[in-house]
Amino acid sequence: MATLTAPAPAQPSASRYRASHLLLPPSLLSLTRVGFAACFPWAAGVPAAALGLLALAALSDVLDGWVARRYGMVTATGAVLDGLTDKVFVFAVVLTLLVRERLSVTALALLGVRELGELPLLFWLALLHARHAAGIEHPKANWLGKAATVMQFLTVAAVLWGSARIGVWLAGTATLGLLAAASYWWRWLGFRSRAR
Repeated sequence: MATLTAPAPAQPSASRYRASHLLLPPSLLSLTRVGFAACFPWAAGVPAAALGLLALAALSDVLDGWVARRYGMVTATGAVLDGLTDKVFVFAVVLTLLVRERLSVTALALLGVRELGELPLLFWLALLHARHAAGIEHPKANWLGKAATVMQFLTVAAVLWGSARIGVWLAGTATLGLLAAASYWWRWLGFRSRAR
């Protein structure tokens, strides 16, 4: 007797960038952070609304990766989009807090240690990708990177809530950010040395 089973879903190519991958559910979840970023400047005056947007952005950041892995929708486009929308959201938040004088330039630098540390690597990878479209491994999220993102969100929440211990939050964020950036560099340099 023949059994009817649904065919396994075709897994999108994880090594190529495709515009069609922007319409996959994980990518759509990532893109919600752009909308949250656009709303944040107006919500920042109401701590509960701003904290709600932070929570929604954090939830979308967790769900996009989970959905991608769970349903076989991991793509290069989605991986880049995830990181990019994280940066767009964080940029909107810190710019708003800077303009509203809730963060100093020093605090901003401490909050963005990971991004500052990863920026040269991202430029380097973009240059290599432009020259050699195939065969380049892009840094994937790791637990230190996710922990640094969570710490950034918690620090911003502490700023919004008016915590008296902002220095402690910023020190923790900077430390995790430095470790996350170093881990991306370490992994990339290790990959490059193995590829030779």
